[in-house]
Amino acid sequence: MTDLDRNNSKHAGSPGWALILGGSHGLGLATAKKLASAGYGLLVLHRDRKADLPAIEKEFASIRSEGGKCHTFNADALNKEMREEILSRFTEIMGDEGRIKVVVHSIAKGNLKPMTGEGPLLDHQDLILTLEAMAISLYDWIRLLLDKEMMAQDCRVIAFTSEGNSRAIPNYAAISSAKAALEALCRNMAAELAPQGVRVNCIQAGVTDTRSLRMIPGSEELLRTARSRNPSGRLTLPEDVANAVYLLTLDEAKWITGTTIKVDGGESLR
Repeated sequence: MTDLDRNNSKHAGSPGWALILGGSHGLGLATAKKLASAGYGLLVLHRDRKADLPAIEKEFASIRSEGGKCHTFNADALNKEMREEILSRFTEIMGDEGRIKVVVHSIAKGNLKPMTGEGPLLDHQDLILTLEAMAISLYDWIRLLLDKEMMAQDCRVIAFTSEGNSRAIPNYAAISSAKAALEALCRNMAAELAPQGVRVNCIQAGVTDTRSLRMIPGSEELLRTARSRNPSGRLTLPEDVANAVYLLTLDEAKWITGTTIKVDGGESLR
């Protein structure tokens, strides 16, 4: 059997298309790799600097080298005009009959500022920007996909939250607020979209050593504390979270909706 034959066999009976919002690093990239290995065609949005693109493109190329369909867009997922243009590209790629079966929200764009002390303090605009990027944008995209009739029946929508949804963490107020809002949106979407077959869930990942986490002031201490708290003896890996996303895409998970699932090896128990 040739390599081409193996790839064709591997992706025979593809389960459909997966849209990943924020798929160039960390949890989003790990999820892209996992879903590609399961046969999903990928539509990946990311927003990265030109200097970072060679390394990112190498990751996407590795997915394609395994036979996966991986279409990437270095574009602002928050820009309304850009969204319309991107949706047109999706239709070209998937064809008129193509539909999106999985939507993963992994946008990590927020302000990490304190509320008191020296230096720039958290202000109104910081909160609005973070809420729009890390919470409201999910609803905006789901609303667009529904309006354009681009979502498959039994579509699975999965968003990433964190323990900051209910804990006070220094410099994390804007993101904490966004995560709480994200979970509230997911609960309400799950209830209102259930008649249409759409399942909506959040995954609360344990502390994971990603580029986004390293941007948090005091991240080394967060990592050290997480290691000591976790009864499983290690940090959560992006692949742990990607595996949970995959489980939520299976037919056996179709009755799970409107909930937040912890994927942390027991870290939140302590």
